Amino acid sequence: MPQRIVCLTEETTETLYLLGEEDRIVGISGFTVRPPRARREKPKVSAFTSAKIERIVALEPDLVLGFSDLQADIAADLIRRGITALVFNHRSVEEILALITMLGSMVGAQARADSLVADYSRRIASCRVAGTAGPRPRVYFEEWDDPPISAIRWVSELIDIAGGDDIFPELAISPGGAGRIISDPQEVIRRAPDVIIGSWCGKKFRPEKVAARPGWQAIPAVANGEIHEIKSAEILQPGPAALTDGLDRLSAIIRNWQQRRLV
Repeated sequence: MPQRIVCLTEETTETLYLLGEEDRIVGISGFTVRPPRARREKPKVSAFTSAKIERIVALEPDLVLGFSDLQADIAADLIRRGITALVFNHRSVEEILALITMLGSMVGAQARADSLVADYSRRIASCRVAGTAGPRPRVYFEEWDDPPISAIRWVSELIDIAGGDDIFPELAISPGGAGRIISDPQEVIRRAPDVIIGSWCGKKFRPEKVAARPGWQAIPAVANGEIHEIKSAEILQPGPAALTDGLDRLSAIIRNWQQRRLV
């Protein structure tokens, strides 16, 4: 059982805190904002695609936790230094829940992990039922603006759970941002979303810039003022934040749209 863990991503840090196993964490990503106390308590040893390898080695971790091919080079460097690294590839709601279960098993907190997963599953089920209370809006979720990148898989799934329809479901299955680039912004106009949600990772969302794009005034979401922001920390980390705050924000936006339509 690992006693000293370095978390290169926020979701693994937050999960271990929720499991009550934060004392095992000896290093975190500099992008971690959840929970807030982690930034005060733990040394920051990485960005997202880069890391302070020597500093991580000096911490003598039993295990380093990372995410996806974007952190594969970091993991390879650490492995060559004799450090055990585990890189997850969780990109769906089901896989996020499986991550929590797996981390719980690894640190001897299975009961707590099972309880968390049960709680999140109930929340998801409740949001899915609430989402059936009205018509389903067409939703355009923009993860980045230049080039425009549409929703990743877990976000697309959460839109569905909240009662909406992602207008680019065929792109959501792409694991990398390059596969979700909208090469022709006119396609957004053609798909006519009722709601636009922006979550520009690491950058302030500018709804007025979205509304001013050529031809976008014809989009129902723009014409009706349905342009909203969800902070990237709430929804673009594939972990507990997305299943709680992220889903709650999506549900509130969609529910408000439904209520306005039913008046």
